[in-house]
Amino acid sequence: MRLAALLAAAELTPRQVLGDAEAAEVTSITLDSRAVVPGALYCCIPGQRFDGHDFAPAAVQAGATALVCQRPLELPVPQVVVAAVRSAVGPLAAALYGHPSRSLTVVGVTGTNGKTTTTALLEAIFTAGGLPAATIGTLSGARTTPEAPELQATLAAFRSEGRVAVAMEISSHALVQHRVDAIWFAAAIFTNLSQDHLDYHATMDDYFEAKARLFEPGRAAVAVVNADDPWGQRLLNRLRTQPGGASDNLAVIPFSLLDLDDLTVRPEGSRFRWRGVEVRLRLGGRFNVRNAVAAATAAAALDIDRNAIVAGLEQVEAVRGRFEPVRAGQPFMVLVDYAHTPDGLQAALLAARELADGGAGRSHSGRGRVIVVFGAGGDRDQAKRPVMGSVAMQQADVAILTSDNPRSEDPWAIIAQIAAGAQEGNGKAKLEIEANRAAAIGLALESAEEHDVVVIAGKGHEIVQEAAGRVIAFDDADVAQRALARIGRDRGTW
Repeated sequence: MRLAALLAAAELTPRQVLGDAEAAEVTSITLDSRAVVPGALYCCIPGQRFDGHDFAPAAVQAGATALVCQRPLELPVPQVVVAAVRSAVGPLAAALYGHPSRSLTVVGVTGTNGKTTTTALLEAIFTAGGLPAATIGTLSGARTTPEAPELQATLAAFRSEGRVAVAMEISSHALVQHRVDAIWFAAAIFTNLSQDHLDYHATMDDYFEAKARLFEPGRAAVAVVNADDPWGQRLLNRLRTQPGGASDNLAVIPFSLLDLDDLTVRPEGSRFRWRGVEVRLRLGGRFNVRNAVAAATAAAALDIDRNAIVAGLEQVEAVRGRFEPVRAGQPFMVLVDYAHTPDGLQAALLAARELADGGAGRSHSGRGRVIVVFGAGGDRDQAKRPVMGSVAMQQADVAILTSDNPRSEDPWAIIAQIAAGAQEGNGKAKLEIEANRAAAIGLALESAEEHDVVVIAGKGHEIVQEAAGRVIAFDDADVAQRALARIGRDRGTW
């Protein structure tokens, strides 16, 4: 596309355009000078550590046909000078790829916890309804939500493949950084909000405002919001009163577990009645019931057949790293979960408590213990670490602190911060510390007894461990599987 036509299609009004925009041919868009190929439009993003303007000469040398920048540069290619490059990238990428979201049914899911499972359930519902579907999120790429050029290219590829529906995880970072600008959402879902990413967002209010951007007028047709969450209630109140919000432009639909009948949570999943029909969910944990209701509510708002909704919900057996069972014939349960926030950890442990309690559907009449193995990632929100320690001590019977992607930080320093909260939390759990994650998992499994529930929290689907500049292979589920095989041989019981 000619640069001039691209600017028109993106509906951008630059501060100025330098050079011949009619002559410049744009074949791709990138924010990374290392990814420039001949014909690329290179966008100079000012960052916290590096300024993309400094790499513009290298981009031009590599074949960039034009630049998007915030100040004129002495380079021999056309330049589009804008107030904020990040705000321009999304519309430009959408225009270059022919606005693919307008040809697809795109559902965006935002919130602290539950995004991955909710998108997986949506994909299954779409498929059951005869709509070829795909997902974008934590399990499909390095970022929860890709940068705008990659995201728009992916949506365009889905369109070319004949997909008609997409369920997409939307991170707060993506919203603040304008990665999903120019995407039209048939529906937007808010799952919940709890403490996380306060290394990036200064306060919880800032974090909420970032998530709330997805529900601004003109972004989506339908807002599906968790009414059981206090931040969800805050969002609902805003959407119902904002100008142009809940009128002709945005249908606001709350969802709640209080709307369900006959809810029973069991080890193998849950049963409940939603809008008069029985659903047999094969995902464990009460929080997964809420994820299922979020997906079902959004699908119903998009006129998906009710039978297809139920069939889709019942089809999903497991989501990688989300309350994922690890089975080797052992007489206790082992669950790998991505819980890496205080609220996520509490939800996982409360669900584990229901499973350990004979009154929650287990076949025994006694009471098993809840054993949790967890840590906290380095170079991330430090304020949540002591809170997670307190949650573990209050909700588990045994809490084993360990390492979890310490990155550039000292793992022992992270553990100390968690332990400080654990010791001040007035919890009942027995506290143990084992910095080696594999050894900590082994310790938990070796101590587990019949009817216990072991939760290995924090890394979920991840298959590497990042520490001191090194990335090594590490998969919680695989480590647990191998440990169970060894313990079973040693005990001779499974």
